[in-house]
Amino acid sequence: MEKTVTLIALFAALIAALGLVPQFALMSGVPITAQSLGIMLCGTILGAKRGALAVLVFLLLLAMGFPLLSGGRGGLGVFQGPSVGFLIGFPVAAYVVGLITSWRLLPLVWAALAGAFFGGIVVLYVFGIWGMALMLDKSFLEAAPLALPFLVGDLIKAG
Repeated sequence: MEKTVTLIALFAALIAALGLVPQFALMSGVPITAQSLGIMLCGTILGAKRGALAVLVFLLLLAMGFPLLSGGRGGLGVFQGPSVGFLIGFPVAAYVVGLITSWRLLPLVWAALAGAFFGGIVVLYVFGIWGMALMLDKSFLEAAPLALPFLVGDLIKAG
């Protein structure tokens, strides 16, 4: 039990630390950060449940006002911007990455890559585009091209 709590806390801290990596935002208003790498690592290393829990701890601290996002952002206001879909998708993506990695249908390295791609990219982008569409008053199809600039970086982080 202690080991589990420690690992969850460490990975929540890792996600926060990856927010310190210099970031920039494109015209959609969603910043490009290294935090999605932390999400993928949570699922891959901790597994589905513990990985998602680590991300939920991170989001709880964020909602409480800790400045854990790039640019020192934190508080409930971050859940009202165009990146809300990505934030909501973080624990789901970590869970899916962990689930796919645990299937062991492939050697671990390939399972981790498949999990990172399908959970860390596909699932995260479905939530992220949905959030941008909602916050920018666009349809899902209108918001999808706004996410394309982030895709290359996230594919690099997944691979």
